[in-house]
Order: sequence, then C-alpha cells, then structure tokens
Amino acid sequence: MHLRDAPFYHDVADGPEARAWWLHCEDGVRIRMAYWANEDARGTVFLFPGRTEYIEKYGRSAQDLATRGYAQVSVDWRGQGLADRLIDDRRSGYVQNFTDYQQDVAAILEAAEQLDCPKPWYVVAHSMGGCIGLRALMEGMPVNAAAFSGPMFGIQLSALMRPAAWAMSWASSRTGQGHRYAPGTSAQTYVLDAPFEGNTLTTDPDMYRYMQDQMHAYPDLALGGPSLHWLHEALRETKTLRTQPSPDYPCITFLGDAEKIVDSAAVHDRMQRWPNGRLELVPGGEHEVLMETQAKRDVIFDQIRDLFDAHS
Repeated sequence: MHLRDAPFYHDVADGPEARAWWLHCEDGVRIRMAYWANEDARGTVFLFPGRTEYIEKYGRSAQDLATRGYAQVSVDWRGQGLADRLIDDRRSGYVQNFTDYQQDVAAILEAAEQLDCPKPWYVVAHSMGGCIGLRALMEGMPVNAAAFSGPMFGIQLSALMRPAAWAMSWASSRTGQGHRYAPGTSAQTYVLDAPFEGNTLTTDPDMYRYMQDQMHAYPDLALGGPSLHWLHEALRETKTLRTQPSPDYPCITFLGDAEKIVDSAAVHDRMQRWPNGRLELVPGGEHEVLMETQAKRDVIFDQIRDLFDAHS
C-alpha cells in the first residue's frame, strides 16, 4: 500500500503529535488514517470513531492512552471527516452497504503493518465504531482484547417509531430518496445545533467546547444527520449481528446510565452473551463516556489499560 501524507489539524486535536495518511480501500474509496506513535509503546490501540466523528476528536484520548503506555491509530470512515464523501450532499451521513466499512478496517490494518505499529494490537470502539468493531472481531480482527464505548449494538427507537423507521428507510432506497435526511435531522452538525444544556453527548462543558471549537475551526470535518439509506443499512446490520454469537475476545464495555442514542437494552443483551466480557455502567454518563470529565475518563482508561495489560 502506498501511503500519501494527509492533513492533520494539530491545533485543535489537543493531543500528542500525530501523522496522517490517505489510504485507498479495495473499492477505491479514499479514507484518512492517523497514527500517534509512542516511544517504547507496549501495544497499539485502534480507536474506531462513531458516526459524524473524525480523527482529531480523539487527540485527547491519544494522550490518555499515551500516559498509559499505548500508541493509537484512528480513522476517518468513508463518508465522514476528510474521507471521501459518497453522495453530492457531503453533510448527509451515507454508506452504500454497512459492511463496506470493513474495507476501511482492512486498509488501516494493512497500513499499520506497513508502519510497524507496535504489537500487540487492541481496539477501542465508540458508537457506530462499536458496530463496525463487533463485525471486525467476528471476522477475526488481529487484536488481543477489545473495549467498547456506548456501542451501537442497536439504535434507540421507541416501540412506535421502530416499524416506521424500517418502513420509511426501506422505501426511500427504492424510490431514489435514500439520500434524504432521517426525520428530525438536518445538515447542521449536532454540537453546533444543540446547546450544552440538555445535550446527549457529555456532561463536561469543557469537552463540549472542544468539539464545538473543532467544528468552528474546520467545518470541512462536519457531518449532519444520517441519510435514510444509512439508517436502513444500520438497522439491517445491527439486526444481523444480534443473531450472531459473541466473538472470543476479552472485552469490556462502558455504557453511560443516561444513554439516549444507542439502544441500551441491546448492549445489555450482547454483554450478557459475551462469556469473556463485562459491562461497566458509568454513573451520570451520557453517550460519549470517553469524553466525559477527566475524573471519569481516568477511571475508564485505567480499566482499559488493566484489561489490555492483562492480555499482552
């Protein structure tokens, strides 16, 4: 694989120095990968972001992991960040098939081998990245252990809305309207649309400003709401994965007890069926428990370190 230098916005990442590269996936889609090297690292963590996210957002987690002895790799998934946007409306979250994200996983694993990223390898996967990461583990991702944060093992929908979401998203793809935004969403990115008070991401005002500052500084990173087609693909993928047994990896999953975005019941169900896994509830935590107060993050990253160290 030929690695070409890509931009990385150090001024807003607030983490260790990183390098970024463009990668081309098997189907030709261009994605962006970043690597936070760590001298004498005792392993490399693949940080799988959620929907709407981008690699700079995890600069602070790279610092949290660096102080615990780990290097970090992260990615702009296809359709978001600086990766290729897949439809004309670059603000609409879109993927043709949810399993296409596995091509992104394959590309960053190949690049990590080429860069000789220190082994053993581990994965930390947030939200949509949790869904991608779960399939990657089921398909044999070469890591020693995994940690999930608010993983999208299901999407939170009311009993009334779930059949409507299936019907609307299915119909949109068959009538050429799959590019349209899911109801209740728009081209505006969430952190610039919603005030801190009452937001569904974090209880830490400093972290919320961190996200907002990144969006103000580099609006090209922004993504709005999901398209109806993305919603249909996500519903299909989570339904498919729910029928599969848990992969044989040591695992810890963190879930805020104030979670409002992913389906908490699906997370509980999965972890009850994960013989080598455990679920840790984060008191008062919203969706992004890796972006809570420093005190909460320290507890979480210490537990991740302990799990990874135990399986080195």
